[in-house]
Amino acid sequence: MPVLAASSSPSDRTYSVAIGVILAFAALEILAIAIHFGAEYRAEHATLQPLKRPTASTSAKLPPPPPLPAQSDVPSSAALSASDRLLKEANVLREHGDTANALARLQEASQRDPRNPQVLAEMAAIYESIQLFDRSNETWRKIQDLGPAAGPLYELADMKLRVGAAATPAAGVPMDTAGKPLDAEGLPEGSVFGVTNIETEQIPDPEAETNFRLKIGIKKRQGVAIDHSKLRIMVLFYDSVDNDKVVATDADVNYEWMNPKHDWAESNPETLIVTYLRSKTHAITSEAALSAAAAAVTPGKNSPRPKKRGEAAPGTDSSDSGRRRYLGYVIRILYDDKLQTVRAEPARLVNDAPNPSVSP
Repeated sequence: MPVLAASSSPSDRTYSVAIGVILAFAALEILAIAIHFGAEYRAEHATLQPLKRPTASTSAKLPPPPPLPAQSDVPSSAALSASDRLLKEANVLREHGDTANALARLQEASQRDPRNPQVLAEMAAIYESIQLFDRSNETWRKIQDLGPAAGPLYELADMKLRVGAAATPAAGVPMDTAGKPLDAEGLPEGSVFGVTNIETEQIPDPEAETNFRLKIGIKKRQGVAIDHSKLRIMVLFYDSVDNDKVVATDADVNYEWMNPKHDWAESNPETLIVTYLRSKTHAITSEAALSAAAAAVTPGKNSPRPKKRGEAAPGTDSSDSGRRRYLGYVIRILYDDKLQTVRAEPARLVNDAPNPSVSP
């Protein structure tokens, strides 16, 4: 029986090989695409991970911001009010002779407000009174370091440090209010000018609440040539408000020399007359204009024009709600910008009185 042998033609084998080659290339292409996109995915995933993670980890590791440094040089308002209260308590204790407790109050006030010239001046005065001159000079030096911002107390400190703390004078030795002994001429030691006498004269005036004049004898040291342009005489009046607060006066004040020439050539001493007038209808002026009461009397110049009775100073208002009464005065004489002498009544005004808002 014939046997049929199956055989394929050459064309069929070529077709099969071609199909196999195509399928192989297709598989390789698919594998290449898969490898490519797989690499891109891994690269993108590896890039995004660091961007997402550090936010939390970095912020967790950041140290907290450092606290703001304490501003010890600028006392708070609470510290200032406390130091003012302690200063008032110290003044009361000192007036009653309790020096130890007064000094303790002042030391506490100085810790709260170390740049308060009033507190420092009171401390220096107490140290002088108990003969602790080293501490006194150290405290005056602190006021001097404050510079002109300390006002008249800067000049007082400068004079104290130039002259030096003297030994306690014998009983009966006269001194000016700054504690400087007077020499045989009645002038502070080392000064060119001084105040020899002060007379207070009440003026009868039914329309006035207070009306009086000061007659101030100002003496020049014998045999010393002077330059009038270098002389300044400051007379400042102060009032108390509600018997508590010390303020520069808003009363009518007038200045006049008894001798029109007042050159210390014809007479020595020369007399300066200063009048204080508070009428019953006086308009109370604002603190902004109180510096008008500070007199800078320069020889050779006309005295300031006296205000009319009841006339308020220019640019002032009547916003002061307290009751004012005359308290006292402070007289300072400066020559060649050096403090010559200080006279005050009552004496505590040297430290308690506020600094004038302008320096005449």
